[in-house]
Amino acid sequence: MRFFFLVIALLISSFSFSQTGYKIDFKIKGLKDTTAYLGVYYGESTLLTDTAQVNNLGAFTFDNPKKLPHGVYFLVLNKTRMFEFVISDDQQFTLETNQSDYVRNMVVKGDIDNKLFFENIFFNIERNKEAEPLIKVLRDSLLTPDQKKDARESFNLINEKVVAHQQNLIDKNPSTMTARVLKSTMPVKMLDPPVLPNGSIDSAFQFHYYRNHFFDNFNLADDAMIRLPRPLYQEKLGEYLDKLFIQHPDTLSREIDRLANSVKENKECYKYLVWMCIVKYQNHDIMGLDAIYVHLFDTYFASKEMDFWISEAVKKNLKENADRMRLSLIGNKAPNLIMQDKDLQPKALYDINRKYTMIYFSHRTAVTAGLKPQSLSNFIMPVRQNLIWRSMQCAQTVHFRK
Repeated sequence: MRFFFLVIALLISSFSFSQTGYKIDFKIKGLKDTTAYLGVYYGESTLLTDTAQVNNLGAFTFDNPKKLPHGVYFLVLNKTRMFEFVISDDQQFTLETNQSDYVRNMVVKGDIDNKLFFENIFFNIERNKEAEPLIKVLRDSLLTPDQKKDARESFNLINEKVVAHQQNLIDKNPSTMTARVLKSTMPVKMLDPPVLPNGSIDSAFQFHYYRNHFFDNFNLADDAMIRLPRPLYQEKLGEYLDKLFIQHPDTLSREIDRLANSVKENKECYKYLVWMCIVKYQNHDIMGLDAIYVHLFDTYFASKEMDFWISEAVKKNLKENADRMRLSLIGNKAPNLIMQDKDLQPKALYDINRKYTMIYFSHRTAVTAGLKPQSLSNFIMPVRQNLIWRSMQCAQTVHFRK
């Protein structure tokens, strides 16, 4: 009896182990005696996560007791990306195909998600075949719009078929990786603007509705969205912050904090979102937005909020950069500059008791000669009676941030 219970315990243990990790079997006809690699997308990068040896029958297996994170993965052979597939909840399945055409000959066993993934690819291949002759007609510059009318209508019908097919797949299999990938690229469904009490159309309604529903189809808290063939997470975040908000550091900092808080439960998304934002505003084209970088460093890195993944070396570099930026943030009091005037007497910036002080940096030879650039002269001419002009020079070259 004790032996019987021991066997049962071993079987249960073995079953539990097999379900906790991943085991992906491949069989590719025509392939033999080589090395295969399992790759995954991560933002703008690609990573190799596992290696397998292909036998003389074209069979090989990727396996590990630890599960893979959800996302779109790919097979690499001879340093070439061969085809993509998805990884979600079920991580024990088989993919069989032929070297003559990896995708068209694909047979999936043991995983509904990848069946849906390749069926959608097959569906799109057939629709593309139907669309090819129509596209040629639509691109023919010698034809008139009336001559292209039938081709355009047929092409639109094909597009409607594709959208309907994808929507049906999403509705029936919402939790699959395939559905999440398809949904992530779908546009926001807009509503017609309401009529105001005075009878006019609410012109601001659609803008606010679009901004409020921007992430309806793209889940920022799903780390699988980081592992897509296209860096959609980064693109969506950039479009949202760049195009839907006034480009002011206070406004953008508040919105980034709100987004970060909304994904905080998913550590991978939390670190990725914050990191993408601090990189984005490290060298931004718009003057003044460097304040966002300083805010992000103080809030998430100096506070040790990101210590669960950031290294001390990287954190030190971020701090040095933030401290340099902090000295020249728009709206802050400028550092006191003490320099010699034309009589070689020390003059301090803080000693100038004027309502407005403009500092113009130029080559010291121009300063000693008393020269003022034409653009500066034109600027000060209307108010020259109220200005005090002081020429100062530095003993050595000083580098200032913009």
